[in-house]
Amino acid sequence: MTPPVPDHAGDYLAARLPVYAVAAGSLTALTGAVDRFDRAHGRDPRQWRLDPERIAASFASDRLLRLSGAPVSGFAELSGFFPASDGWVRTHANYPHHRTRLLSALDLSADAGRDAVAARIGTLTAAEIEDRAAAAQAVAVRVRTAAEWAASPQGAAAATGDLVSTVVHAAGQRSRIVPGPGPLAGVRVLDLTRVIAGPVATRTLALLGAEVLRIDPPSLPEIVVQHRDTGQGKRSALLDVRSADGRAVWDRLLAGADVVVTGYRPGALDGLFDHAPPHLVRGRVCAWGGSGPWADRRGFDSIVQAASGIATIEGVGDIPGALPAQALDHATGYLLAAGIVDALAAGYTDGRGRTVDVSLARTAAWLLTADGRSEDPPPPAVPGPRCLTAHGDLVTARPALAEFDDYPFPARPWGGDVPAWPGLTPSP
Repeated sequence: MTPPVPDHAGDYLAARLPVYAVAAGSLTALTGAVDRFDRAHGRDPRQWRLDPERIAASFASDRLLRLSGAPVSGFAELSGFFPASDGWVRTHANYPHHRTRLLSALDLSADAGRDAVAARIGTLTAAEIEDRAAAAQAVAVRVRTAAEWAASPQGAAAATGDLVSTVVHAAGQRSRIVPGPGPLAGVRVLDLTRVIAGPVATRTLALLGAEVLRIDPPSLPEIVVQHRDTGQGKRSALLDVRSADGRAVWDRLLAGADVVVTGYRPGALDGLFDHAPPHLVRGRVCAWGGSGPWADRRGFDSIVQAASGIATIEGVGDIPGALPAQALDHATGYLLAAGIVDALAAGYTDGRGRTVDVSLARTAAWLLTADGRSEDPPPPAVPGPRCLTAHGDLVTARPALAEFDDYPFPARPWGGDVPAWPGLTPSP
């Protein structure tokens, strides 16, 4: 899956680990899937060109993002590395509810700042913090070496299975997708994802012509600038699917969907699919995979990097480091999009729905075992202005696929759309 790396292409996303090779590999998987989809619909494959600079800009979009000319911090005050009494931990508290849970796990007041958190963590072992966080449904892990991770039950589980796992449903019906001008024209996608990996997958489906509707619960706030970076090409609506009225709206949306993409822990949303159409393709992304002792834990790219040994490899001395981009998120998102496109192509032939699974930890295992490590990498090259696009006060990266100049339209206001498919009037 990993294509040859052209000379100097690795200077973009340069790191000790072969980040560019994995990034390009995920996009090669995507373009191959689009070609198979086109052939299933009687169309000729396209001529794809992987542009290292465009790929790097897309993967590092959060670092290139500018709002009114100013960079935007990707992490909140209580997110990051902290020294424990016997090592390091990494926390993630970008969302308010994760901040609240982290402070609760550390027995700190709700107004505690970074200094107080650092002092408290310094009194506990890294394992104690990890266990406390898991019990409180907060997000924090002990920084491990790659060998420690591989020897753990959760690390072993994350490294098994395919990068993209697909299960065929027992029953099905003929796909109703009618080929249009874009590869995925006519495909309706419900997007129940947050942060980066899932939104990248659904943004990619929108780029390829799908009609994507993102659904969020009104009770969970979103980081607006993050949505503006990953919400291009989609509509966005709020819906309380746990209420009777909201569930009725959801069931109507589901009946009209071809794909649903979810980004929550395994099993968290299963009850929403009791009335799913038989041809439905379900795409699912999670942090740690669907098996193993950490399957039900929360996690993010930075957290998986820390737990899996990537942070120690990319660190300096005893101080852990990070990849030059949220590469696990982006690569996993493109892998998920590829699996969904392949599932749609197969469903067009046999009429069966499919479930497609990916995880950040499985992508991390791919990166950790890929050829092409560098002991002394140069500083990552910064993509130039040709890789960026401006929409109002926001400057962000163009699509990773160089065949597309931009996404179909900029991100719409979060939650500002009606939860209905275009052309259909929502019931009161």
